[in-house]
Parts: sequence; structure tokens; C-alpha cells
Amino acid sequence: MITCTSLDESGIKCELPKKTIAVFPGKAGAGEADIILKASPDEEPKKGEISWPGEYDTDGVAIRGIGHDEGRQVSYAVSAEGRRLAFLSSPLHDWTDREIEMLGDIDVLFIPADDAKKAQRIIEEVDPRVLVPLPTKDEKAFAELLKLCGALGKELSDEYKIKGALPEEGREVVILKPRE
Repeated sequence: MITCTSLDESGIKCELPKKTIAVFPGKAGAGEADIILKASPDEEPKKGEISWPGEYDTDGVAIRGIGHDEGRQVSYAVSAEGRRLAFLSSPLHDWTDREIEMLGDIDVLFIPADDAKKAQRIIEEVDPRVLVPLPTKDEKAFAELLKLCGALGKELSDEYKIKGALPEEGREVVILKPRE
């Protein structure tokens, strides 16, 4: 089982049976995370930090960093517990066919709501079973993305647990409650 909760800003924390992953942690930091995925390359990453494009394997967790903007920005595909999760970094850009191919088949897509139109195109290309829109500083863009996904007014969740079967048809939209 994988349990995902919101960190501050648009960061996510995913708890696996043996590891905890913090993705794009903001100012409050990653807390007690074993693996930290950063959106920008760091010349001297600390132990447990991944910030560069490439493929990594950490105790059964396969991670693919996908570089954008000539390597100045990184998004991730994570395979763990028989699931593939994608975490797209902000600011959102138009993804190329090659980048979508590198992402692969995704079960759960975490996408920033920087630009609702770009997000919608990516969502249609990736076609995840579960979509988790992430708020950004632009509340209007977040509301527009929720509207496009049919989730405007949907109840917020404290956490999302990935266990058992995912929806076979349609798409589940999960909105995580921002951590205070």
C-alpha cells in the first residue's frame, strides 16, 4: 500500500512499506523522508536526494527523472508496490512525445495546476486511472483545472491510499487537503 499526503505548497509525501518519498518539498522541508525528489538539479545533492534526470533504483523503488528546459527542471516517474506514479514539476510546460514516452504507463498522475490547458493536454496523453491536481499560487488556474476534470467542489481528502485495484474505466480525481 502507498499512502500519499500533501506537504506544503505543491509537495507530496508518499509512504511505502519500507521507504518514505518526499516529492518537491517546499520551505517546510521533507520531514522524515528516505528519498527526496527535487524539481531543480542540485550540484551537490545530500544523501537520499535525487535532483537530476536519469534512472535510479533504491531498495526496490525505481525512479526515472525526466529533464525539461535543457535539464533545468526535472519531473519523475516512480515505480513501487506494483504501481507507477508520475510527479510533474512546476511550471508545467508542453510535453514532447519523447517525454511522454519516457514517462510510460502511469497509474496515478500528480500534476501542478499552473496552466489548465497544458495540464488537460498532458492528462489526455498520459490517461492515468487516478489524477491528483496540485494547487499552485494561481488559485484561478487550479479552479479551472478542477472544472475541466469535473472535480470542482469535490471534497478534499487528508490522504490517498493506493491499494487493490484502480478504476478500470473512467478516472478518479483526488484532491489532497493542503497541510497546514
